[in-house]
Amino acid sequence: MSEDAIIHTGSPAPSTGRALALLALALGLVALPFLVQALGQPALVPLATRVLIYAIAAASLNLALGFGGMVSFGHAAFFGVGGYVVGILYRNYVDDSLFLGLIPGTSQLLITLPAAILVGGLLALTIGALSLRTSGVQFIMITLAFAQMLFFLFVSLKAYGGDDGMTIRRRNELFGLNTRDDITFYFICLAVAALIFLALWRIIGSRFGMVLAGIRQNERRMAAIGIAPYRYKLAAFVISGMGTGLAGALMANYLRFVSPDMLHWTKSGELMIMVILGGVGTLLGPLFGAAALVILETVLTSWTEHWQLILGPILLLVVLFTQGGLNGLFSRLGIGRSER
Repeated sequence: MSEDAIIHTGSPAPSTGRALALLALALGLVALPFLVQALGQPALVPLATRVLIYAIAAASLNLALGFGGMVSFGHAAFFGVGGYVVGILYRNYVDDSLFLGLIPGTSQLLITLPAAILVGGLLALTIGALSLRTSGVQFIMITLAFAQMLFFLFVSLKAYGGDDGMTIRRRNELFGLNTRDDITFYFICLAVAALIFLALWRIIGSRFGMVLAGIRQNERRMAAIGIAPYRYKLAAFVISGMGTGLAGALMANYLRFVSPDMLHWTKSGELMIMVILGGVGTLLGPLFGAAALVILETVLTSWTEHWQLILGPILLLVVLFTQGGLNGLFSRLGIGRSER
């Protein structure tokens, strides 16, 4: 059997029930800013924006973790570097200076987002090329070590705020839109999230996605039929890093602030919890997981400063009894079907 034996069948067509559920979800996300305004809860728009940004990061991690079987504890590096791309370019734009004496600053979203994707991809290529020569616990520890090295690097960079981080006074500009308006920025993040999830759907259903799934299930068998697992895993890791860098750039714009905390290993853990909570190896699971974790965190912190004591058991119950995370739970309730 050869590599050609894996037949491309394209992305699976959604069933009628699942298509209706996806349509309802899309319409709900489009209508959300207007509904919360009508209900007198405008503060929910920034919360929903935060959910969308984390959903992009978690879905990108899920490509490596859920579909590629790579348990990366270093994705905070891509998230933070994406944020610092926005911060550094904005600093050079304000100071009218050149980054490294070569690159002019900018405040244009159409430049900073591709730059964050490019830098995230190059960083993922470097880390992945070295880390993927190992597996298991060694892979986890090496990705964690790279992220922590970058964390301490940015802590020591006093020119870019060091431990205090950098303030970005204005969000990046896009076609003359008022990006300072929360609803406008929400729709920008929603459009980016829709494109990312569409791209991931195509990747998962492609020949590349099927090879990746085969490698996750049995890497030795795939190698035996003539497929080189390393290059497929590296490609998935790079795509995953690019998506996470994009999310970091959006988060820097959302917060108008970037700091080394975005690169800390706890951020990787947070993204991993979102994936596991929503459903590992499912397309929409990271979106559900991001929404659940961000909303739970927001509600519980308004009740008590010891909110982690309540969040922990809730997460434990979801993971133990939903059999596939929130995506699995919704599937059994008839709200769409699992993407597996």
